[in-house]
Amino acid sequence: MVLEEIDGLAVEDKESMSGLCANQISEIGSSSSNETHSIEADEDGAEITCFSENVRDVALHFQIIRLQKQIYAWIGCNSAKFGHLYAAAFTRPNNTVSITSILGGSSDNTGSSIARRLVLKTGLNIVLACNIPKNSPMLEADAELILVKKLISLGYTRAKPQLYPALK
Repeated sequence: MVLEEIDGLAVEDKESMSGLCANQISEIGSSSSNETHSIEADEDGAEITCFSENVRDVALHFQIIRLQKQIYAWIGCNSAKFGHLYAAAFTRPNNTVSITSILGGSSDNTGSSIARRLVLKTGLNIVLACNIPKNSPMLEADAELILVKKLISLGYTRAKPQLYPALK
């Protein structure tokens, strides 16, 4: 069963879609234009979006996978390396955001702060892979801004959870 045809290629399953996005990222990594490739899989409800942006003379590559109750996002800087992997989610009883490092060291917290803020802005669980250089706060801020704008444009944000709805 063919889910979608992109650039003459028929995409049939998730492995093909992930590989396709990775191939497109490597192809467009050197270009200065903002190209977006989005693939939607109706069977599982997962949607994969890949795009690149040039910011401060650096190529930032993004991949967003929207699942039913969470978002997986990858931010690559100048290459298709995976980087550190973080998971963030609201925790009970007071709806604070908890973050954990799944892969990578704890000394580099570039992606953890982005993951925390994405949970606050989207209201969804976030799994974030990030290989932005450690000492680049402006690049980190730009990457986060681009990612948040894309999530909003795709409609992936939800209303913030209300801490005390009875007080209104």
